[in-house]
Amino acid sequence: MRTPPRITIVTPSFNQGHFIEETIRSVLDQGYPDLEYIVMDGGSKDNTVEILKKYDSRLKWTSERDKGQSDAINKGIRMATGDIIAYLNSDDIYEPGALKKAADFFVNNPDKIWLTGRCRIIDTEGKEVRRLIAEYKNFLLGRYSYNILLITNFISQPATFLKREAFEKFGLFDETQHRVMDYEYWLRVGAAEAPGILDDCLASFRVHPASKTSSSFHSTFKEELEVARKYSGSGLINGLHYLSNLGIRAAYTALDSAAKRKGA
Repeated sequence: MRTPPRITIVTPSFNQGHFIEETIRSVLDQGYPDLEYIVMDGGSKDNTVEILKKYDSRLKWTSERDKGQSDAINKGIRMATGDIIAYLNSDDIYEPGALKKAADFFVNNPDKIWLTGRCRIIDTEGKEVRRLIAEYKNFLLGRYSYNILLITNFISQPATFLKREAFEKFGLFDETQHRVMDYEYWLRVGAAEAPGILDDCLASFRVHPASKTSSSFHSTFKEELEVARKYSGSGLINGLHYLSNLGIRAAYTALDSAAKRKGA
């Protein structure tokens, strides 16, 4: 690994012109000394390409049809030259200093091949929301075990970084997965390698009406249950995941109803 290690960030994008510039700025404004930034746009029809052209000299980008988010991410990873690789969706943002914290962790913990940290949840305006959900995930994060991960997905994708060797050893994201490709990967890697845990907020995950988490959370949590069963041979753990799944879906349904009443 180079010193400082090169970090590659991949952003899959499709028609997120309203948010993508803030995402781009959150990466470029890190001031990290060896950064490679790749945006894989799926042929957006909004103003995304115009925004990308503004940053031609500071990032690599393509805009063409793809087979979905997982395909776009994998294309970016194949292009990556970094020692550390992560993906950041085009509506999420990094917190200041996140890349340096990730790099320092890997330098100081050479035995670890992936790490994850805390993550805020924000709305369209960048205001922090759903604090109880974030705190619940952070509580479990501080008590990490693979069995708990099989029961519920408490790892925040935007706050997760992997060494290149993780992809060399465990492969790329499953392109048949379009909602829970991240959870499937955490279970795949986590079965062999426990992540490093940073007790710092590294990123913010944005919820808005068009996001997958907001628009189809019932399908998302159903697919998480299916993926967990693929990696667990325990009827007890599968049953606990099912109960956890019911509780989380009920919580998200209540939050969704409250948001609709507020917007009415």
